[in-house]
Amino acid sequence: MHEALYYLQKEVGVHCRLCPRSCRLINGETGLCGVKKEHQGKLYSLNYGLCAALAMDPVEKKPLYHFHPGREIFSIGTYGCNLSCGFCQNWHLAGEAPDADLVRFSPTELADLLDKQSARKPLGIAYTYSEPGMWYEYVLDVAQIVRDRGFKNVMVTNGFLNPEPLRELLPLIDAFNIDVKSFQDEYYQRYCEGRLKPVLRYVESAAEQTHVEITYLVVPSLNDSEDEIRRFANWVASINPAIPVHFARYFPQHRFTLPPVSIAAMEKLRKIARETLQYVYLGNIPGSDAAHTFCPGCGKEQVMREGYRTLILFKNKVCSHCGRPADFIL
Repeated sequence: MHEALYYLQKEVGVHCRLCPRSCRLINGETGLCGVKKEHQGKLYSLNYGLCAALAMDPVEKKPLYHFHPGREIFSIGTYGCNLSCGFCQNWHLAGEAPDADLVRFSPTELADLLDKQSARKPLGIAYTYSEPGMWYEYVLDVAQIVRDRGFKNVMVTNGFLNPEPLRELLPLIDAFNIDVKSFQDEYYQRYCEGRLKPVLRYVESAAEQTHVEITYLVVPSLNDSEDEIRRFANWVASINPAIPVHFARYFPQHRFTLPPVSIAAMEKLRKIARETLQYVYLGNIPGSDAAHTFCPGCGKEQVMREGYRTLILFKNKVCSHCGRPADFIL
């Protein structure tokens, strides 16, 4: 076991300070995330160095559409999560250690594995699949080595982390895709066993320092009202109207059995969000032109996407039609 960061020792047990759950653990208890355990008055990380999934992916799969489009990134993940979402797509990794084999890599060994992918010119590492915030100590150690070797670090996260650990992590992360699961605190409490405010704070802090894109899974009748989507879009626009937002179409998964939201409803929500946001995409709708990027200045296509195949149409970091600067990190 690897000693955890961000906890307080108490007369009896420990108080975890990594995320807003603030678990108090005694007598060998494990936190609600499934990966932090008290042992003899200290807090330990059970998943340090344990990889449950590794793959080379298009960066668009994270999804990140405005961060080095067309590049591949080495995706890694562990097990454990500090939310309990009824619609989780990776529920088999979100709880306790999965039945699948786990492979342990030291931070240097993982960076060496990334180096071995050099023929494919990987962008860097994406910490994803389960919640990387619950892999905090390992991500922190790996990200420093990855940065030192000239690669990028990407976090795909639920954003449910306390401000102090986020501040320490931020200088090492080049891009985030952050889930905002709803713009209702009640939704977070009922369906995710979390709270909304810490996630909004996380997005705002990250957007001040680095590239951020947001994913919003649209679940019919629960978080898809026009009023909610408009309030969500207005909040994003108040941070930066150029933040890309990905509305993902829900499909039944894990404990949720509701039918998928209609494509027509998805298109309507996109139209509402585009009243204040410059880049709004629809996910899980094959063949939709809502996966393309259109210039906010002239409306012409800048990037076309079919599945995970990407065609870049702008040149010299400006729109090829009107000359407006293209909002991409290349």
